[in-house]
Amino acid sequence: MKIRQITAGITICILAFIMTAVIQVQRCGEENIPDMVWYNGELKSIAGELEDGSVKETIEKEHDCLILFLADADYQSRLNECIGSDAMILDLYIKDALGNASGENIFAGKVVWQTKRDYYEELREKLKWEIIMFGGLLLLVTYALLLILYLSYIRPFHTLQDFTAQVAKGNLELALPIRRNNFFGAFTESFDLMRQELKRARESEYQANISKKELIAELSHDIKTPVATIKATCEVLQVKERKEDTLRKIGVIAGKAEMIDNLINNMFHATLEELEMLKVEPAEESSLLILDMFQDFKYYGQITLENDMPECLLYFDKLRLQQVLDNIINNSYKYAGTRVEVRFTENEEGIVIKIRDFGQGIEEEELALIKEKFYRGSNPEGKSGSGLGL
Repeated sequence: MKIRQITAGITICILAFIMTAVIQVQRCGEENIPDMVWYNGELKSIAGELEDGSVKETIEKEHDCLILFLADADYQSRLNECIGSDAMILDLYIKDALGNASGENIFAGKVVWQTKRDYYEELREKLKWEIIMFGGLLLLVTYALLLILYLSYIRPFHTLQDFTAQVAKGNLELALPIRRNNFFGAFTESFDLMRQELKRARESEYQANISKKELIAELSHDIKTPVATIKATCEVLQVKERKEDTLRKIGVIAGKAEMIDNLINNMFHATLEELEMLKVEPAEESSLLILDMFQDFKYYGQITLENDMPECLLYFDKLRLQQVLDNIINNSYKYAGTRVEVRFTENEEGIVIKIRDFGQGIEEEELALIKEKFYRGSNPEGKSGSGLGL
């Protein structure tokens, strides 16, 4: 049961108790207020006891009243005081009073009761307020105890429940708060230690998987470059060679090289897709390394370097730059099939490499899409690829 339901139940019970107690006090007060029947009954009992010879003081104490005899010296003064105090005053008639032997009821004096209506009403109001105050105090104490119960016991479990739900969803960044006055501090701390260990294990696993994928990507690229060279060399030999047997063997080599190239491409692009990003580690390298790259690319087809590369130190990642240039030249050779012109220009930021072929190009409306994953344009028929290169 939730804490709000418990609180509501306790509140209803306490309020019901207060209302019942107030009603009972009201009824009790009304029942204890004397009426004239009661006073007449008391007066008759007092007269009978006096006639039997009972002592006046004993009767006054028993009936909680004051008896004033006419024969008392201070009768009138005391009667005036009682009249001024709004007391209940009844005439007292007894037989044989003051030595009268006639046997008739003779007026002997007054019987005075201090009125109890105001007293009972005050008592009733006092009891009602005491009950209300006691009930309010009981409510405050109950709420305080419930608050302590919630803060010390229930809230930590709710926090732990939310925490375990987040861990189950894979969110290991949410730390479990450990409060100073938490009675289950060591218990919750163990859960947070478990989260930290899970996070550390996940990070280690993630880094291990990234390292494996990066290794596969690098090996794929390293294998792809010599395979491309083999394919280009086979094409040159097929053009120059005249012997049928040699051409057949060259064709077998070219076919197997093409198969290897396709398998490597599939593995390479799948690995890149899982990695989502490539690590780039630039360093100072000689600009002549770029010339060597283009010398290797000449096996793709006719590549013309229109000017010399300025000899200087450049800041780049040799592996990633070779991947970029290989991607561009390979796409040009695959889709355009024309000569490729390369020009080097120098500006304040470094060396600009401009690569141009003379193919038919792509439609203008497709320019915004050519960098989207798996998009290959409208002219890839008969060409292998996955749409991930650019």
